[in-house]
Amino acid sequence: MANQGAKKRKDENKRHITMLLRLIIICNAIYILVRVLILHSSFTWKHVLGLLATSAAYAFPYLQLSNMAQPSYDENGDLLDGGFDMSTGGVCGYLHDVIYITSFVQLGSIISDKFWYIYLVIPAFAAYKLFDVSKGLFQSSPEEPEDEKTRRKREKLERKASRPKFIKTRSK
Repeated sequence: MANQGAKKRKDENKRHITMLLRLIIICNAIYILVRVLILHSSFTWKHVLGLLATSAAYAFPYLQLSNMAQPSYDENGDLLDGGFDMSTGGVCGYLHDVIYITSFVQLGSIISDKFWYIYLVIPAFAAYKLFDVSKGLFQSSPEEPEDEKTRRKREKLERKASRPKFIKTRSK
């Protein structure tokens, strides 16, 4: 039963990456079927650029997630790690968001070209996050002088935290 967690994560990652690939293929197929074959009279060079843009917007996050999900093996071929946990947030979550927003924009743009404006959510969110990080970096908070009461309270909490902790156990 060794490496059971790594094997489970490897299988979950494989299923998850396969599901993302199916989503990308289905969205592209629907777009091409409807926009190119059915609505061919309104299909212009802008739609070709849109198809190329969404393909690029699918490719980068998918390849990143695929690389993150790759399991690692030792020199004997034994499984060491099942790959990155795809259910975590952070960069992995943002990459998923880009794929889902892209599929929504691509399918929505079949109905109306106004759906392309939804892509502005991605750089707007990135700007918000960068502003939030830079605000914390460049904001200098002047330290206020500590009054006597808060100083004594802080010192008391520090003394209390430094005391040895005793664990009560039951003896038979």
